[in-house]
Amino acid sequence: QVQLVESGGGLVQAGGSLRLSCAASGRTFSSNNMGWFRQAPGKEREFVAALSWSGGTTYYADSVKGRFTISRDNAKNTVYLQMNSLKPEDTAVYYCAGDSVGRNRPEVYYRDYRVYDYWGQGTQVTVSS
Repeated sequence: QVQLVESGGGLVQAGGSLRLSCAASGRTFSSNNMGWFRQAPGKEREFVAALSWSGGTTYYADSVKGRFTISRDNAKNTVYLQMNSLKPEDTAVYYCAGDSVGRNRPEVYYRDYRVYDYWGQGTQVTVSS
């Protein structure tokens, strides 16, 4: 059974930092494209960041570019999202996701939540002003 488990969420003041982790089990995700999405109450799920299967290419939403960094540790089968300079508008449930394609794809692919086959249960991030 494939599982993605997020951790690292919590309550932080504006300007603070958090690092989210997404640990995979049941299969190796070292050859898969991975992404982070978020969903705030009353809003649609939105793309945050993605990492190509090789780890060589990253993509970010404009709203987080320069503040968030996605990375992976294949030895630990884990993907991270380092979030700095957090803002109240970053408050949301954050989900990690993995696809089953494992090939380089155009940027539009990574931003589409529908291409991802595996999802974690989400971790709450709350940023107070």
